[in-house]
Amino acid sequence: MTMDDLIACQIQVTCQEAPFFSAASFDRDSANAFQLHVSESLAFAVKRAGFLYGRVDAETKEVLVDFIYVPPQQGSSDVVQLMRDADEEARLDAIADGLGMRRVGFVFMQAVGRKASETGEYTLSNSEVVQAAQLQAEGGIPEWVTAVVNLEVGEVGSADVHFEAFHMSEVCVKLFKDGVLETEVKDFDDPRVSKMRKEVSAGGKDTMEVDNDFFLVPVKISDHQGPLSTGFLVENRGISLSASALGSHMDLAKHLPFVKRISDFHLFLQIAAFLDVKADVPTLAARVGHQAEVPEGYRLLIDALAGSLHSCAYTEVNKDHVDKFREAGLGTDATVYNYMANGSA
Repeated sequence: MTMDDLIACQIQVTCQEAPFFSAASFDRDSANAFQLHVSESLAFAVKRAGFLYGRVDAETKEVLVDFIYVPPQQGSSDVVQLMRDADEEARLDAIADGLGMRRVGFVFMQAVGRKASETGEYTLSNSEVVQAAQLQAEGGIPEWVTAVVNLEVGEVGSADVHFEAFHMSEVCVKLFKDGVLETEVKDFDDPRVSKMRKEVSAGGKDTMEVDNDFFLVPVKISDHQGPLSTGFLVENRGISLSASALGSHMDLAKHLPFVKRISDFHLFLQIAAFLDVKADVPTLAARVGHQAEVPEGYRLLIDALAGSLHSCAYTEVNKDHVDKFREAGLGTDATVYNYMANGSA
């Protein structure tokens, strides 16, 4: 084998000049809600993360992030462990499908006390590179956004919240898929570089470590007003989401058309737990997406969950309500009676 053959066989790590899409635009209310939580409630002390959902404009190739889902998780100053709930994510995907959306990225906050590197400043740590590459590979689309929120403290004590977006380079994702990128990060590892399981060529030299910046492709960002509101309690923040919260939300919005009252992603996710994930959730989500009238059966069900029908029992007086549930195809008779009597399944 010649030297040229050896060079050809070696993995070449180069910087990717541009992402596979033009830009990323974030729903300003969703982005602001995430930033406020990590700054005011968590004080940037521990990491927090969420999945980005939205659309890709076919003409402009711009990624439009319309809402952020926050999965169950445990965070420290350096790592956020996602404790993913398959049932909740199935409901989430059904909602997104009905809205004509899908998962388009990942967002996380960097804690102010994150591990420092003795070799210099860094943008993403080695563990963040691994997690971002893994999730981009799982996402399965080229238009995948990795957003980062951090706090930049000035010399005079001033602090500014920064919101940045990146795309993990194609070679980074390939290194992860091929098992070349070391996924086990040790406490004594330098966070500024990512270790390889075999030698690669980066920056004109053979190495077992690659500067993380090689893998980051900056993305232009802007904001927009998405189709959903974000006023309801955000899921998985350790706050119990009760029927009374749903009832309060519905009462406060009672002056709006019913479809507007439920056009809140976080509220919809709670309602979806009581619906058939394969039939009812995408159907109702499509109504929200098109801002179309909500069928009476669904309105009755949601009102029941909100507590307005808590006192109802299955009698001749409300038999017409149960019949409307049944006609709408909302669950078995036993489930319907349970909704009417207790507001739960």
